[in-house]
Amino acid sequence: MTSSRIMKWISGSMEIILAIPLLGAAIVIGSFYSALGIMLIIHIVTLILSKSNNEPIYGSVLGIVTSLLAWIPFVGWVLHLLTGIFLMVTAAKKSTPAGHQFHG
Repeated sequence: MTSSRIMKWISGSMEIILAIPLLGAAIVIGSFYSALGIMLIIHIVTLILSKSNNEPIYGSVLGIVTSLLAWIPFVGWVLHLLTGIFLMVTAAKKSTPAGHQFHG
C-alpha cells in the first residue's frame, strides 16, 4: 500500500468524523477553526503524494476546497461528508501495476 493511499484513509476518516453533525462542529469550533487549517495541510500532503504515485487527486482537491469553505455551516457538513467518501473510495481502489494500464 502506498503512502498516498494510507494518507487517503487517514484524511478520509478525519473528514467523516468532521461530518458528524454535533461532534464535527464541536471539534472545529472548539479548536478555534485550526482543525480546518490542519486538514488543509493534510490534504496538500496527500495531494502531493497522490500526484507522485500517479493516483487520483480529486479527493484531495475536494479536501482543500472543503478546508477553505467548511466554516459555512450546512455547506461544511456536505463538503466534509463528500470529501470523506471520495477519499475512502479512492483509497480502497486497487492500483494497477505500472505498465499494465488499460488504454482503450
